[in-house]
Amino acid sequence: MDSIISIENLAKTYANGFVALKSTSLDIGRGEIFGMLGPNGAGKTTLINIVCGIVNATAGTVTVDGHDIAKNPRAARSLIGLVPQELTTDAFETVWDTTTFSRGLFGKPRDPARVESVLKSLSLWDKKQEKIMTLSGGMKRRVMIAKALAHDPKILFLDEPTAGVDVELRQDMWNVVRGLRDSGVTIILTTHYIDEAEEMADRIAVINHGEIMLVEQKAELMRKLGKKQLTLQLATPLAAVPASLSSYALELHSGGLELTFTYDTKSERTGITGLLAALGEAGIRFKDLLTTQSSLEEIFVSLVSKRSAA
Repeated sequence: MDSIISIENLAKTYANGFVALKSTSLDIGRGEIFGMLGPNGAGKTTLINIVCGIVNATAGTVTVDGHDIAKNPRAARSLIGLVPQELTTDAFETVWDTTTFSRGLFGKPRDPARVESVLKSLSLWDKKQEKIMTLSGGMKRRVMIAKALAHDPKILFLDEPTAGVDVELRQDMWNVVRGLRDSGVTIILTTHYIDEAEEMADRIAVINHGEIMLVEQKAELMRKLGKKQLTLQLATPLAAVPASLSSYALELHSGGLELTFTYDTKSERTGITGLLAALGEAGIRFKDLLTTQSSLEEIFVSLVSKRSAA
């Protein structure tokens, strides 16, 4: 993998003794959408703030496209755009002025054509002369993205980018993020919306209590940790699961009209063939069957719950 961000043994302990991040190592590939999932206080924002030069690490190193953030912070920071969780914009500025000013903060020359391109890509062009205070919450968040992109960064951090945004606008913003990735921008996304990570991310890190629990390709994560369920719709209702089927750990639902069998996708044998034979021997007939797989949300909740209980 061609890494654009390399993090080694990164740690952060605050003055009050709170350990926000524990010896974290991570590589983020050039051009990928990398999702970071974790509950509140997990360490996601601390990690982002260290990489972006907002918070100093207690230990460890970070390089951004070959630039050490401690030794060459300006070069590293110039490659990064950050959209923070909070809406921090000058309410009395126009969309055009605040985006242009953000470009100048990084020493970039004035480039009205580039600002126009950014605003159009975010459907903000018709709002360019409106004051930010007059915009909706979703539009304000788009302005935050425009400001982060104004200096042409290679990397974009999106910290809860669709918090407080309605479902329709979330879909629009997902399309914007995909477009940015297609243009060559590396996206690091933190989110509380599990469906957002499931929809968008190429790879996913699960963070809890300042530690990265795993980093995995999304599809591989769901293959390895996801379980499938086989639901059988019965011809006649059952009062209880027969003792002869107890080894399959079946669950009875819908007033005895549905049997659910959970099996592991990693196993060489799922047990379905044996189950169907056993059902026939027990005289249980079914009208239909369907399979479903664990969602990323179920996997995430399971991982966090297991680690918290350990």
